[in-house]
Amino acid sequence: MSERPRKGRPVAFAPITPERPQPDPVFGLKFTIEARHGGTVLVDMTALDPRPLAIAFAGALRRSAALGGPIGAASVIKQYVQVYRHFFAWLADEGLKVVGVSDLRAVHIDGFASALERRGMGPIHRHMTVSKIINTLRAIEADRPDRIAPELHERLRYTLATSAGRSTPRDAYSPFVARALRDAARADVEAMFRRLGADDRTDEGDPAITAARADVEAIIARQGFIVADQPELKSLYFMRMRRNLPTATLIDDLHGRHHLLARDLPALLVLLTLETGLEPECLKTLTVDCLANAHAGTVELRYLKRRARGAEHKSMRIRDGGGGTPGGLIRRLIDATAAAREHLPGDCLWAYHNVGGLRAGIVDLKYPLPAWARRCGIVDDNGKPLHLLLSRLRKTHKALWYTKTEGHMARFAVGHTREVAARHYADLPSLRPLHEAAVADAFREAVAAAMPTVLAPTAEQALREAPEQAAPLMSADTVGPLLDGEQDVWLAACSGFHSSPFSEAGSPCAQPFWGCLDCPNAVITARKLPAILAFLAFVEEQRPSLPASDWAAKFGRVHSRITTQVLPVFSDAVIADARWQMESERLYLPPEARA
Repeated sequence: MSERPRKGRPVAFAPITPERPQPDPVFGLKFTIEARHGGTVLVDMTALDPRPLAIAFAGALRRSAALGGPIGAASVIKQYVQVYRHFFAWLADEGLKVVGVSDLRAVHIDGFASALERRGMGPIHRHMTVSKIINTLRAIEADRPDRIAPELHERLRYTLATSAGRSTPRDAYSPFVARALRDAARADVEAMFRRLGADDRTDEGDPAITAARADVEAIIARQGFIVADQPELKSLYFMRMRRNLPTATLIDDLHGRHHLLARDLPALLVLLTLETGLEPECLKTLTVDCLANAHAGTVELRYLKRRARGAEHKSMRIRDGGGGTPGGLIRRLIDATAAAREHLPGDCLWAYHNVGGLRAGIVDLKYPLPAWARRCGIVDDNGKPLHLLLSRLRKTHKALWYTKTEGHMARFAVGHTREVAARHYADLPSLRPLHEAAVADAFREAVAAAMPTVLAPTAEQALREAPEQAAPLMSADTVGPLLDGEQDVWLAACSGFHSSPFSEAGSPCAQPFWGCLDCPNAVITARKLPAILAFLAFVEEQRPSLPASDWAAKFGRVHSRITTQVLPVFSDAVIADARWQMESERLYLPPEARA
């Protein structure tokens, strides 16, 4: 055997040809889908006709809701099934000869959209409804392209030919309502934490009831809850009833010492939403490990935002510390729900007792939220009972933060682009007075910046005594010559004839003589009042001889400036003396006034 190594050959693997995915055969129209979010959904499409088309739609729905598919929430699956029912009902009402997917054409999609419009469905809702039919047909086409007609293939490129338009954003609650909600929620949350672990004093001194309660408490501690027909609970119930002790809320009172109750959820959600501004759907899916990386009085809150495709896992910094901070409240909530989570699968933060047992997760708060607001006596700005929506609470948090940051978009747009933050959270009806006030302030500042300096006799004397007060309009050494008339033009004294804001630096001012009334370089004192009154008389003489639009374009602004901003600075005596000088000296206007 030779000791020299032999030259090797590169390793070669046989090419692997992936198998073509087989279409998912769905022969039944009643099945269950385990959604990635929201639990199991029972889909029943047995009543849909024609059956071949229903089977094709059912198969596409199952594939779309599978792992990696575009549909992940149980609520969205239910929405798809509901749209299918409307679509099949329309096909039946129109008497169209459609049996399978291959019989569908573009006219069927457009006809369904037109029918929805005739029923009064809005553009946005109509787009969302038709999009579910389009998405289903696209899923069928991806699986079996040969089943889609060429005409329909082109139609699947878009949802509707018309624009969905822009939605009207939900408005925020006013600061008055927000304060009432926050105060009521804080009070209820603190009462809830005091209740957990507290002793019941209503049956103190009765050994039989105390023993019966101890038996019930032991069952709750062992299995997490007790049902109404359990003998131990029945025994306690009848004992209390015979002694005329309250029994109406006995089950809630027993479980309320160990767990959160369903009636505690509205206050917790209201307080957390107002404090953090977290989306309601994200708040409902918080887990026990949602807090991480505490630092400098803040903590990172990690949450899941399902509709952010490709970036579902997000985080935000919230205040952390005592129980009054969002981080402290979530920590207390984690501790309060620990006992219930021992008997429930998963790591959902929201573990509580509801009728019949323990529950994890929040499903529907459509009725509990307004009921909680009514129970707390919260009213809107008109004094009517408040209809509470979590989505408006998020807008309220954003509106309050917008006011606090004074509309500074770099600070306000947290978690969004500036465009999205401005469109969805700053352009709200409740913030319109703030925006209008800002625009009015801007106009006032612009007018003030273009207004001349008007000095009453007392102010003129004070400036002569302290010329350094004229900065930054002019230097102190030029105050005396300006007030003595050495820099006078026709209607004012000019502090910068060769530095006019209307001309290039170094060149003389090219404005007409009444342009001084719109120039920040102008200084108007009582000495210039006769000329101003003479010009005002000329302007008013021109009104009858000129068309109203021409007079307003030429003299309207300067007339308003004199009558509303210049003359009110001087006293009646000063104006009367200036008018006497005007008449006695017979002042003449420059020729350009008549040009």
